[in-house]
Amino acid sequence: MTAVEPAIETSGLVKAFGETRAVDGVDLVVPTGGVYGFLGPNGAGKTTTIRMLATLLQPDAGTARVLGHDLLREPDEIRARMSLTGQYASVDEQLTGAENLVLLGRLLGFAKADAAARGEELLDVFGLTEAAGKQVKDYSGGMRRRLDIAASVVVTPDLLFLDEPTTGLDPRSRNQVWDMIRALVAAGTTVLLTTQYLEEADHLADRVAVIDRGRIVAEGTPGELKRSVGSGTVHVRLADPAQRGDAETVLARVIGGEVHRDADANALSVVSSDLERVGTALVELSRAGIAVSGYRLAEPSLDEVFFALTGHPADVDEKGEEAAA
Repeated sequence: MTAVEPAIETSGLVKAFGETRAVDGVDLVVPTGGVYGFLGPNGAGKTTTIRMLATLLQPDAGTARVLGHDLLREPDEIRARMSLTGQYASVDEQLTGAENLVLLGRLLGFAKADAAARGEELLDVFGLTEAAGKQVKDYSGGMRRRLDIAASVVVTPDLLFLDEPTTGLDPRSRNQVWDMIRALVAAGTTVLLTTQYLEEADHLADRVAVIDRGRIVAEGTPGELKRSVGSGTVHVRLADPAQRGDAETVLARVIGGEVHRDADANALSVVSSDLERVGTALVELSRAGIAVSGYRLAEPSLDEVFFALTGHPADVDEKGEEAAA
């Protein structure tokens, strides 16, 4: 049985902008089929890597093969089989949704009738039929993103780069975009998804690469990455949020490691694989007069994985990469 060639394979990929080394020796192997998540905060190097792989930027060093073609020697062959949806809508706001798709179809060589038929098909698939005759400037954010992705698949690509496709969307619109991504993968498209939303990577990606400051710091399935930082996370809920500081001190002393303050003012969490220490910590909290209203031991989240790997949250906004690009 012949092995399937990876959709993307890079070695030592580097890109610098002046003093800023946006991508610093990235090694990637993206399997054909499914969704591969490229996870990191703003400025981590995600967008610059995508732009190189999509032939929009030339790397300063390293090698890459995309869909079996050399990135530097065969860019036209790569462009013919891939598509890119960036962080911002690329459709014309003055045209209607239908006009945008017909225009792109014509530019891609469709006959007039075929372009119209393909546009109607995509509007239906992406839930935009009722808005087909409206100017895009009157679309909601979620509708624009769906139209933008539809525009990227007028000709179904073998490889689709999605660069933070749900940034700024409300939860309902984000779920709709996730459904569209799953449908594309089911139809045979390989998706490389960049995101700073850990939940998004957890829901969609078969494998995930974590990038921080231009370097890959971890790679694997979401489950593998979670297991790499500990077998469990202790979530403690306090009866009195005013005692959170004291509780944090006790947990750090008894369990060790970094204690995270959750969004809920009553809640704390800490990664631990030692159940005996967890039990001791609960006893120590009681002795210190800190009332616990509940606790649970759960698998670490990707958010906790990212913090353990990098030492900072995934939503840190590090200036440099996108601004320089």
